[in-house]
Amino acid sequence: MKKNKLIIIIIIGLLVIGGIGYFIFHKEGNKVELVTENPHYGDIATSVTATGKIQPVDTVAVGTQVSGTIQKVFVDFNSVVKKGQLLAQIDQSLLMAQVEQIAANLQLSKNNLSYQQSNFNRQSELYKAGGISRADYETARNLYEVAKDNVNSVAAQLKSVQKSLSFTNIFSPIDGTVLSRKVSEGQTVAASLNTPTLFSIAKDLTKMQVQASVDEADVGNVKVGENASFTVDAFPDDVFKGTVIEVRLQPTISSNVVTYTTIINAPNDDLKLKPGMTANIIIYTNVVKNTLLISAKAVAFQPDSTLGKQFKIRKLSLGNDKGKHKGNHNGGNGNKYGSNSQSNNKAPDTIDHKKAIVWKRVGDSIIPKHIRIGLDDDINVQVIKGITAQDEIVTGVNSLKQSKSTKATESSPFMPKRGGGGGKR
Repeated sequence: MKKNKLIIIIIIGLLVIGGIGYFIFHKEGNKVELVTENPHYGDIATSVTATGKIQPVDTVAVGTQVSGTIQKVFVDFNSVVKKGQLLAQIDQSLLMAQVEQIAANLQLSKNNLSYQQSNFNRQSELYKAGGISRADYETARNLYEVAKDNVNSVAAQLKSVQKSLSFTNIFSPIDGTVLSRKVSEGQTVAASLNTPTLFSIAKDLTKMQVQASVDEADVGNVKVGENASFTVDAFPDDVFKGTVIEVRLQPTISSNVVTYTTIINAPNDDLKLKPGMTANIIIYTNVVKNTLLISAKAVAFQPDSTLGKQFKIRKLSLGNDKGKHKGNHNGGNGNKYGSNSQSNNKAPDTIDHKKAIVWKRVGDSIIPKHIRIGLDDDINVQVIKGITAQDEIVTGVNSLKQSKSTKATESSPFMPKRGGGGGKR
């Protein structure tokens, strides 16, 4: 009987000790650790991303105004040409035959004019002497005038055919590089309603431009003169610089997506950029240098009730700031950081400074700080005023429950211990 009582007492004692240990270690496992940072100085920018194609600044499509068979081609792809250089020649035989025919008609018209002039002079003398009637005189004068007009008409026809003959020689209109050649020797071209394109010539490949397609949601922030950078797949490690020179008003609609063509100049002195390359573009709409920054996580952080067991949490002051910040997290007016306001600190004039709240750690206390913020690139936020670089700002919480519980489990005297792998058998 006494033995049974002793066993019961031992069991009860073990349970009490185990409960006390569990309570101690469980309480210790609930501890949390604050993640903090100090505001720092740096550069921040807001940007717009887009894709586009690289094109020469000035490209000329060389065509032909006459039909015929391509007799000679004197240039090829990538040929460097000068203004006035002969590029190709169309067969001239038909036009030369027309020139000879019309030239013969012109000579015939001139001979007729000479005869009608002599006849008119004779008829004029006879009319003055009263030898012929006025009707005969006027007939002779009319034939003379018709002969003159006929000479002018045939001369104009000859000039037109000679001009067409000159069009059989295709010359380069500019200095540049041949990007494409669309004809070959022996090919027939027909210049009817549409002028066929024979060559495409880029004026200067050291001066390129990017035709970026900017979404309608972003185009309002893009202005002429803003800086841009872009990369191409051919040189993924190179970042090319440029400047916005034009935002075209004509929209492009594809699958109900509206974009606007934005032209960005792109110096190409080393000729790395080739026409038609796809560019991944970043347009910097606002840039602020050497300004105070905090991480976006600090603005989004809100302490919960669990921190009250270890830290003293200063309550938010009542007033408009609190209401705005509260609405900020619950939807409110849809503004990420609250309502807009003005500030005289250094920042772009186009930026509306907004209110936000961050939490500053002072010892074992967490104090809310009302701040004014400017640019936000989703990683860092510009601080206009409210905190300094020496403040310790809370950005998050690390729970120590897992590590403490593991430690308590491993050190608990009531858990069986696993034998070491390196022990002796």
